[in-house]
Amino acid sequence: MLPKHSARRDSPPASRITILLKRAYEPPAPIDGFRILVDRLWPRGVAKSSARIDLWLKEVAPTTSLRKWFGHDPSKWAEFQTHYYAELALNPDPVAKIIELANKKVITLIYGARDTEYNHAIVLKSYVEKTRKHSQNPPQEA
Repeated sequence: MLPKHSARRDSPPASRITILLKRAYEPPAPIDGFRILVDRLWPRGVAKSSARIDLWLKEVAPTTSLRKWFGHDPSKWAEFQTHYYAELALNPDPVAKIIELANKKVITLIYGARDTEYNHAIVLKSYVEKTRKHSQNPPQEA
């Protein structure tokens, strides 16, 4: 039996969520928690049986035209982030799903890009964290 002053937690505290990032080509690990593939296309050469993907949210990935335009070119990074944020704002349902899951457990956003510094999963994680923080602290009406 737990002492009165301790609280049992099966999920992260409401103020903190854990969102990790991982390439699809890295092996799954227990620390990954709930694994969400955030690419429109399944990563080449990755067997579905060994990927241990819990959810595939194709619709949260950048549009094909934006992805092709960006091409992981660092000189386009700032503009890519702006355009991808705009796409995410127009498509709130998959973002809400990620927030819902992240409020309950550790999640890992899985992506196939080789580039670990300039990819959409980094932008998505940032967007989810900002959106979640904003939704927890809505503006006060006068």
